[in-house]
Amino acid sequence: MNVQASQASVISDPQALRRSLSHYSGPRVSRSVVEILITVIPLVLLWGVAWAALNAGYWVGLIATVPAAGFLVRLFMIQHDCGHGSFFRSRRVNNWVGRVIGVLTLTPFDYWRRSHAIHHASAGNLDRPQIGGIETLTVREYQALPWLHRLRYRLYRHPLVLFGVGPIYVFLLAYRLPLGLMQSGWMPWVSTMGTNLAIALLVAGMIGLVGLGPFLLVQVSITLLAAVVGVWLFYVQHQFEDTYWKHQDDWSFDEAAVHGSSHYVLPGVLRWFSANIGVHHVHHLSCRIPSYRLPEVLRDYPELRDVGRIKLRQSVASVPLALWDEDEQRLVSFKEAWAGERGSDCKST
Repeated sequence: MNVQASQASVISDPQALRRSLSHYSGPRVSRSVVEILITVIPLVLLWGVAWAALNAGYWVGLIATVPAAGFLVRLFMIQHDCGHGSFFRSRRVNNWVGRVIGVLTLTPFDYWRRSHAIHHASAGNLDRPQIGGIETLTVREYQALPWLHRLRYRLYRHPLVLFGVGPIYVFLLAYRLPLGLMQSGWMPWVSTMGTNLAIALLVAGMIGLVGLGPFLLVQVSITLLAAVVGVWLFYVQHQFEDTYWKHQDDWSFDEAAVHGSSHYVLPGVLRWFSANIGVHHVHHLSCRIPSYRLPEVLRDYPELRDVGRIKLRQSVASVPLALWDEDEQRLVSFKEAWAGERGSDCKST
């Protein structure tokens, strides 16, 4: 009972938990270098295998783009760690490694880092702009909208838009101009334009080396697959039934981190490719912990394994949930919100 009581007290005091996790935040430089090498080298080799097979006339070479997309996702997660300053001890090294990786992931590092920091600082806050996150309306906000705005939001939350059109728009268009951060100084613009230039030079060089057709077949396949997976992971980390949303007066950063971020339990292979990003509640609580040290936290704090825990089947079932019900304190579907609206109309008459 004493052990159970101590575990419950840790979860009930997220602020104290955050302080206790600070000693996990030290990166191990040799491990970080190895993580980069075992991600970049297979990505390059798989790209070459796919191109060689296509060049020989074997369309089966496109099969190699599937694991290559997995390695690209993993590379993005390393860039993500660099954005939090958690992958290396030196801020300069984190920044430049992140910028170089950003050319391969089509993600301007300084622009993304700024918007992602806003996401961390305001996740679960109903009164803060939802920059760097999935737009989520409350039931009341949705019901108060004109029908045209309701239609826009329903289209935005449709799976084909979120996981089809959305990834293409974000990585190929939105990340080319940092329009959402025009008041944040010049660095996001310099980073974005520099990334765009480096991408253009890399693409031109690759096309000159392997030809336009093979390059597009291989690279577009890898990029789109990785983009869809990346958006899905980001979505499921905060969009689940019992997540956390509060107005400013009741909102707490630590509570939002622990209870508004999921523990996405994936099979071992997928957990490796996603660089433990599924341990998202711990990441939001202490973002300076390197991704490869997150399993240590779950080992030492087993009570965190069941907090916000969702599996693959549950994550798929969460896709229809699109509105935050402030009365029931859970995400609900449009169908549930419509039924509740009709029920309210009936009661009022």
